Amino acid sequence: MVALGATVYYLLALAVPPLAAAAITAAIFAAVALIVALLFVRRAHGEEEEEEYEPEGLGMRAFHLFQQRPILGAAAALAGGFIFLRNPALATMVAAAFTEKSRPRRR
Repeated sequence: MVALGATVYYLLALAVPPLAAAAITAAIFAAVALIVALLFVRRAHGEEEEEEYEPEGLGMRAFHLFQQRPILGAAAALAGGFIFLRNPALATMVAAAFTEKSRPRRR
């Protein structure tokens, strides 16, 4: 964040006087902090609706899980990429499982 602030300040200092660049940089970061704080407060009060339905299929369940927990999604994607590089046949099987639609069994 410090490096980003310094970059914004020095870019603004090229166009405006240094005191104005510092004021604009502080205003930008204050506005961003206010927006982030309001988003967290809104989420804490429960204004955002949570989906109560059970996603259908393996692909939709994985998408819903990674949407709720993005760090878990990034870790799983890195681990999956490493595994798929080691065994390309496994990548084909997993891709087929995600794209295959569930069919009801015939009796």
